[in-house]
Amino acid sequence: MVEIIPNWHPVFVHFSVALLSLSVVLYSLARLPLPAGLRGEWQVVARWTLWVGAVFAIATAATGWLAYNSVDHDDISHAAMTEHRNWALITLTLFVVLALWSLWGRLANREPSKGAVGAVFLAVLAASGILLASTAWHGAELVFRHGLGVMSLPNMRTGDAGHETGHNGGQSPADASGAMPARPAPVNPSTDDHSTHKH
Repeated sequence: MVEIIPNWHPVFVHFSVALLSLSVVLYSLARLPLPAGLRGEWQVVARWTLWVGAVFAIATAATGWLAYNSVDHDDISHAAMTEHRNWALITLTLFVVLALWSLWGRLANREPSKGAVGAVFLAVLAASGILLASTAWHGAELVFRHGLGVMSLPNMRTGDAGHETGHNGGQSPADASGAMPARPAPVNPSTDDHSTHKH
């Protein structure tokens, strides 16, 4: 298998978020008092993005579990990673249930977003969309705040081509001596006491 750095989780997660978010939006739009043909088209696309998004969500959760048990992390990022995992499991469960509900309704020729059951379906769908946004937020926090899965950071000193430090107006985070502040090295669970964490 082709090696993806740092793992396969980021490959699948973007499809899951995009497809499921689009499904929530289109199912909601299909309830507006607009021409039936337009609402029908939105309904079809909403179904398919829900079904395909649920499949990608399963793959996302599987690769996320592998990442959870393999990326280097410390105690603080471990807590953040566990919170992200918990949100993800709840979100995954709801979207899989919604996808099966929608599929069953389609096979039985009873669209779950119409009629009396439609309000319940859309309410659960909307709640799932909010949970999806929260899950994605916590996942982004792992990378951009805690640096999980990041193999290297840019050297903020002047580069070989004379590029000043980042895009912060030429201001360097270096101290008066010109030395850059040290960044703590990531903890390797296989060699550190942190390995006592049970995933």
